[in-house]
Amino acid sequence: MNRLHPKKLLQSKWTKVTPQAREKHFIVIEVDYDEHRNVQGCVIEALHSGRQYAIDWRSLKDSDIWLVGWR
Repeated sequence: MNRLHPKKLLQSKWTKVTPQAREKHFIVIEVDYDEHRNVQGCVIEALHSGRQYAIDWRSLKDSDIWLVGWR
């Protein structure tokens, strides 16, 4: 399980364990907060293609899917 603090989510770098469509490295480019400053969701961008995906930020904690940093 990856350790992740919501305040440090923006601009964090991630590597997908099983790349799809040659998209392996990602960066968090947007974080959505509610009125109580709780994270509601985030948008990641693939470095290879530039595609953006809205994901549940809690999925980044799953070390079977994501690794912290670019590897």
